[in-house]
Amino acid sequence: MELQVIRDRITTIRSKREALIQLLEQPDLGTLRIDVNQAIEEMDDLLEEFDRTFPMG
Repeated sequence: MELQVIRDRITTIRSKREALIQLLEQPDLGTLRIDVNQAIEEMDDLLEEFDRTFPMG
């Protein structure tokens, strides 16, 4: 797979992170809040690792 294709997919993932943030702000989320929060943390870790592995430039 070409690096540009991977970068495009990562850009899509980054854009979907905002949807998780909005979901986390819902007052009636209940215990699902824990799962959403964990998903955001894991996504952040993976995106950070991608940026370290494939720096822009």
